[in-house]
Amino acid sequence: MTLVDTRNTNPKNLVKGATGDWEIIIGLEVHAQVQSEAKLFSGSSTEFGASPNDHVSLVDAAMPGMLPVINEECVKQAIRTGLGLKAEINNKSVFDRKNYFYPDLPQGYQISQFKQPIVGEGEVILELGDGEEIRIGIERLHLEQDAGKSIHDLHPTKSYVDLNRSGVALMEIVSKPDMRSSDEAKAYISKLRTILRYIGSSDADMEKGNLRADVNVSVRRPGEGFGTRCEIKNVNSMRFAGQAIEYEARRQIGILEDGGTIDQETRLFDPAKGETRSMRSKEEAHDYRYFPDPDLLPLEFDDAYVEALKVGLPELPDDKRARFIADYGLSPYDADILVVDRESADFFEKVAKGRDAKQAANWVINELFGRLNKEGRDISASPVSAEQVGGVIDLVQDGTISGKIAKDVFEIVWAEGGDPAEIVEKRGMKQVTDLGAIEKVVDEVIAANPEKVEQAREKPGLVGWFVGQVMKASGGKANPQAVNDLLKKKIGID
Repeated sequence: MTLVDTRNTNPKNLVKGATGDWEIIIGLEVHAQVQSEAKLFSGSSTEFGASPNDHVSLVDAAMPGMLPVINEECVKQAIRTGLGLKAEINNKSVFDRKNYFYPDLPQGYQISQFKQPIVGEGEVILELGDGEEIRIGIERLHLEQDAGKSIHDLHPTKSYVDLNRSGVALMEIVSKPDMRSSDEAKAYISKLRTILRYIGSSDADMEKGNLRADVNVSVRRPGEGFGTRCEIKNVNSMRFAGQAIEYEARRQIGILEDGGTIDQETRLFDPAKGETRSMRSKEEAHDYRYFPDPDLLPLEFDDAYVEALKVGLPELPDDKRARFIADYGLSPYDADILVVDRESADFFEKVAKGRDAKQAANWVINELFGRLNKEGRDISASPVSAEQVGGVIDLVQDGTISGKIAKDVFEIVWAEGGDPAEIVEKRGMKQVTDLGAIEKVVDEVIAANPEKVEQAREKPGLVGWFVGQVMKASGGKANPQAVNDLLKKKIGID
């Protein structure tokens, strides 16, 4: 990773130490499994969940004489991802052998890319909660093959190796050291995952191990040069990434303030203990003895090939966010929530079609997403369709039901399904607009609360209490505006 300082010190990101302020410097190397049916250099399946060693070809197992053949779909996915990262696409790249030994690496080397990657510099834009926008530089994206998996908990004295993952295509996306807090690092991983999913180049599922991050952390005094960094390997959740950064920064600050020095090393994060521990001294590029893979020619394509892939890209999150704000009049906060997931954004647009967009956003974010989060579901598993949510909104807009009744209708649709309009009709849930019927309830509430009537004349804001009582007495069916108007008239509030 090339270390170039591209950001000014922000006081809010400084960490208080015993001897003064410190700044955390963070860079991430994110490994995303490429969405493809076959592996990078063989025709073996990439399907998740198969029995151990079911998806292993002679190439994956590194049998003598077996030669790798590049999977073009993986190349396309890397280019499309590079375009989504606003990055430079290199028309010529080279595959190298990265030499190291692991029991689950059959060849004794990994086919990767070193000096000439397929994708060069790009950027990811983060919108932070306080309205701040920062740009995180992308150093490079390169293709490489994954290793297998060692399993240590099936036998007291033996380890097992599953090579199903061996040879699966990975995109390693290397950021510049532009992040200055654990929150920024988590926001970066989240945004990167969103981009990958929009493009369809990776499902970026951290639970399956399809998105993993190596986290590089160092600390420095504000304004000084970069300190010695430690790499935390294979962090598989955003929450763990944040915890690992916080712990590691404090560990390094403690050592430096005690007069010690930081050893450049590779560390692991222990989620159970919430701490990092040393794994091995950090390797440098020369330790891996990189050299061009003699079995693979340089990878070359022309500008027309890249342009054809660019034309096929979907609307990306930043563009969709800008459109939601400009065309629908949504707040940046609401737009951010809706574009995190492509399916969620599409759902919202179906609900908003022909309706008030802000009301549609409120229903999708507060009612639908709130209920989905409560039950641990995602949008693809929603029992309520966009058409049904839109139907509930229509009933509110045309005055058929009140906002309170609308929430009851939503609950019925969630549990039982059905057309909202038919549910309201069959169950007698229509809003009462008969002024005579409403007036009768209003009179009863006023008569029962003479002291509060006098208080409301002095403090008109208390009329809201009366509105609540009337709505309660009417089972939420009374028209709120009619109730409010009648109460003001009868109490004598202008």
